[in-house]
Amino acid sequence: MAGSRSYSIVEYFGGDDGYRCGYCKNEKSNFSHGMWSHSMTVQDYQDLIDRGWRRSGQYVYKPTMKKTCCPQYTIRCHAQKFQPSKSQKKVMKKMNKFITSGDLPKGSEDGEPMDSVSQDAGPRETTKVCPSDLKCAAITDLPQEVPKCPAVVEVRESEDSTATSSESSQRNPLALPNERTAPKPGMGADLSRPPCRKAKDVRKERHLLKEKIRQQADGVSATKANQPKSLEEFINESLGNNTPHRFEVRLVPVNFEDPQFAASYQQSVALYARYQMAIHGDDPSECSEREFRRFLCDSPLEAENSPDGPDVGYGSFHQQYWLDGQIVAVGVIDILPTCVSSVYLYYHPDFASLSLGSYSALREISFTRQLQKQSPKLCFYYLGFYIHSCPKMRYKGQYRPADLLCPETYVWVPIERCVAQLDNSRYARLNQDPKAGDARALKDVGRALVLYRRIAMPYAAYSRKRKGPSDEAAVQQYVSLVGQDCAERILLYRS
Repeated sequence: MAGSRSYSIVEYFGGDDGYRCGYCKNEKSNFSHGMWSHSMTVQDYQDLIDRGWRRSGQYVYKPTMKKTCCPQYTIRCHAQKFQPSKSQKKVMKKMNKFITSGDLPKGSEDGEPMDSVSQDAGPRETTKVCPSDLKCAAITDLPQEVPKCPAVVEVRESEDSTATSSESSQRNPLALPNERTAPKPGMGADLSRPPCRKAKDVRKERHLLKEKIRQQADGVSATKANQPKSLEEFINESLGNNTPHRFEVRLVPVNFEDPQFAASYQQSVALYARYQMAIHGDDPSECSEREFRRFLCDSPLEAENSPDGPDVGYGSFHQQYWLDGQIVAVGVIDILPTCVSSVYLYYHPDFASLSLGSYSALREISFTRQLQKQSPKLCFYYLGFYIHSCPKMRYKGQYRPADLLCPETYVWVPIERCVAQLDNSRYARLNQDPKAGDARALKDVGRALVLYRRIAMPYAAYSRKRKGPSDEAAVQQYVSLVGQDCAERILLYRS
């Protein structure tokens, strides 16, 4: 392999056998293609997830969308344009209140659904949505009823006129208007005084003036006061110095040579096991240190740094949530050239009522926005797969604006345009243009790179050396799934 260039090296497996679905629980209805990744550059993985692939440890898989029972559509959120919803604001306020007051909210998980996908099928999804999202608007969101009352009219009369009318009424209270004594001629309107106005207009003007003075006193402009709070303002809300809890978020690379990762490793293992057994009902043997390492530490991604990339670099990371010196949650993420990709989340079951799934997703969106300031093209937050046919997995569509990946043309389509199609059919070609196709479709299988006897070569050269039955059909399937561009960069292992 020439120079110091890094190569992705994979072994491809077909996807003919069905296995258990973690969503509908059917034993043999879940179908996907897969490959074992010995190593993977961040750019290659970025291109693969933009074609519907996703990793679980070093295993990279792509659901067979037309065949599988619960089609899984890749979903991404436009991080910079994201505005938190009412329920998402509630989650952040709940966390801030806990830190400042020290009291955990009542209830177990606020009714947030939990996914229980098998690790063999792919990562479990734990970012959740509160069922309050489905409720009607709160009373405070409805317009207040305005009581009906008589209009107020200001009448300005001269003192002489008022006195005359009063005297006339006293002399003959039953006299009709035209029978009453006519008022003495006055001086007419006083042009030096302001014109008459309705009382409600006067009150409105006074209110606006007071509001303007208050805003100036607070150093906040009227324009800013009318803007909604940003995600960062909710997250970084002033917590004070004398709070009952110390809370911080640390980003550590998944690397045993990193001091912070190594020092917190055993605590992370214990937390993972506790979470799996309490939340997912796993047997202790299913959440051993070996399983933890295989699932959440063994990553095929090679750590990379780029002059135009983020300061922390690219690769796999654990975002640790520390409370009073203990880890209470860990978000596993991949930082890629154009996105932060959420892999998994596990947390301490005692803190389930803090909605840590939703809270971590909001923190990861904010983190994506932070990275974009250093690398402008890194602007998306990938939430894994969106499964419309599984109602409890639709929560990911609420981190908007969001796009779903068309499974046939691999273009991104706003989720609003997809919902009606997915309501009618589990599988749908999301791209509305019937003429559109896959821009990176299989063109020439001969140009695909393979690794044979430790030598990288085009498939055309390898096929001339190969003895035995042809494997061209399998290689063609592989190239059609990863795309021609990736096939010409990734080394496909051949024995």
